Amino acid sequence: MGVRGAAVPAAVVVSVLGLAACSQGTGGYKAGGGAGGGSSAPPSSGSAPSSKTSSAPASGVDTLETKSSSLGRIVVNGQMMTVYVFDKDTPNSGKSSCTGGCAMAWPEVIASSKSPHVSGVTGKVGTITGVDGKTQVTLNGWPLYTFAHDSGPGETKGQGVGGVWWVVGPDGSKITKTPAPSAGQSSSGYGGY
Repeated sequence: MGVRGAAVPAAVVVSVLGLAACSQGTGGYKAGGGAGGGSSAPPSSGSAPSSKTSSAPASGVDTLETKSSSLGRIVVNGQMMTVYVFDKDTPNSGKSSCTGGCAMAWPEVIASSKSPHVSGVTGKVGTITGVDGKTQVTLNGWPLYTFAHDSGPGETKGQGVGGVWWVVGPDGSKITKTPAPSAGQSSSGYGGY
C-alpha cells in the first residue's frame, strides 16, 4: 500500500513538469518569433500541428466572419482573430508556402469540414490540405492564416509584416494600407518569412 501511494504523487509531479515544459516551449517561441523558430522546426515537426491546434480552439473554427477595424471591414475567424494572406502563396495553387517556423508564427485557419460557415464574407471560400494535413480555409484561392503575435480579437499586428502579410477584406481582397503602430507595437521584429 505504501509503494502504491508514493507512485501517485510521483505521476502527478511528472505530469505537471511535462505541462510546464510544453507551455515554456510555446511561450519561448512566441516571445522570440522571427526566423529563429525556423531552424528548430524540422526536429520538432511532430509538435507543430499541436501548436496550431492550440492556437485554433475547437469551438468556432469553422467560421469566417467580418469585423470593423482601423483598416476598415476585415475577415476574422470564429474566435474573432484577424485573418491574413501571404504574398508568397499562389492563389488557386491548392497549397501553402508557409512551412516550418513560418507556420508556427502564422497558424493556418483550419476547418473540420470542407464547408466552413461564412457570415458577411462575399469572396469565394474554399479549402485545401494544409501543411500539417488539416483542412485549411481559403478565400478567393488564397490560403488563410492568423498571426501568433495577435493576442486578442481584432488585433492587426501582422498587417504589412515583411511587406508580404496582409489583412483581408470581406470580398477576399488584400488590404495593403498599414496603420501607424500603436505605442509599443512594431512589426519589424516579427519576421516576414
